[in-house]
Amino acid sequence: MWLSTSNKDLPTRDQLPFWSELVSRELAPLTLTDLGSVRVAAFSSPPAHLSRTWADVRRSDPGTYQLTFVSGSPLWISQRRQDSGLVFGDMVLFDLSQPFEGEVPDRGRNTEVVIIQLPNDELPLPVNRVRQLLARPLSVRTGMGAILARFVSSLHTFGPDCAPGELDRLGTVTLDLAAAGLAQHLGAYEELPADTRRQAMLSRVNAFIDHNLGDPELTPAAVATHHHISLRSLHSLFHQQGETVAASIRRRRLARCHADLLDPRLRHRPISVVAARWGLLRPADFSRAFRAAYGVSPRELRRTAPQGTPPPGRSARNDK
Repeated sequence: MWLSTSNKDLPTRDQLPFWSELVSRELAPLTLTDLGSVRVAAFSSPPAHLSRTWADVRRSDPGTYQLTFVSGSPLWISQRRQDSGLVFGDMVLFDLSQPFEGEVPDRGRNTEVVIIQLPNDELPLPVNRVRQLLARPLSVRTGMGAILARFVSSLHTFGPDCAPGELDRLGTVTLDLAAAGLAQHLGAYEELPADTRRQAMLSRVNAFIDHNLGDPELTPAAVATHHHISLRSLHSLFHQQGETVAASIRRRRLARCHADLLDPRLRHRPISVVAARWGLLRPADFSRAFRAAYGVSPRELRRTAPQGTPPPGRSARNDK
């Protein structure tokens, strides 16, 4: 399958919606989240051959890198004499300002693709360094790559429900995380601007907190130690979020408890066990904090919760 057309005569603001509609009509249904200068596109691609020539670039050059997350079935990209091989479960970067070839091979199932479209002139890394990463498989299994992948997955799911101002802020965060993920693969993290490194560290810290909410020893001091930063630096990071580190940990723990108490599959669990599962070991303190956050006690919430199956999209968590 081939796509050939041009949006060069359209105003800049209309070019991406045009492309989105074209891909949805001719290739596969596509969803697009506009984050200001950064966009996130997702679609399920059937087998296809991809090609962009210098003539295509001259006709229309959007000036964007495409950071592509691949699942379902693999794809390959070749650009600037670099070949990704078959990429599956990881990400690959290519540049729409340069010719490339690629293919989604026929493997009996569609390839699921999520693309972050990053403006070339806004990515805070030298062009010659970024080009070293073109058409190379980039891992999303550890470090900033893993954090970026989880963030983009969440963004794709919940981004359309955000207000325009929130989407612009999420665009800035996406750009910073993408830059940090690429810089990690280059060994160039310290070359990033201070604000970008700061946002990347905040995202790492938040991911660590979410992963360890069940640990009763999760304290601001423990978080700072794990990330090799001072407690003062940690508090400074959280100042921009408008809450303290301890308040953030408590809010997230209470939110997990709130969700479990509404889950009919967990009604057999004592409330104290639900609280302890998320690191809240003192029943009286938990009950008081829960009422302050939600206006009802844990017992009252559970008693008034609707019966039946949990809300769509929720899955039962494994016991710890």
